[in-house]
Amino acid sequence: MTEPANLNKVRKARAKAEAKRKADTNAAFHGLTKAQKQAARAEAARAAARHAAGRRNSPEEE
Repeated sequence: MTEPANLNKVRKARAKAEAKRKADTNAAFHGLTKAQKQAARAEAARAAARHAAGRRNSPEEE
């Protein structure tokens, strides 16, 4: 028979992994220069516009 899992350890490990993922994301973004941040925002806006342009309008929206 296997040992029972300590749910507190599992919960804390999951929270720690999520915090590390968020910290890595923030470090990647905040470590950029102002020009790089603006370029990233512009690229995200272009991607959102391309995505929205491909949507079909339903008759209720028109």
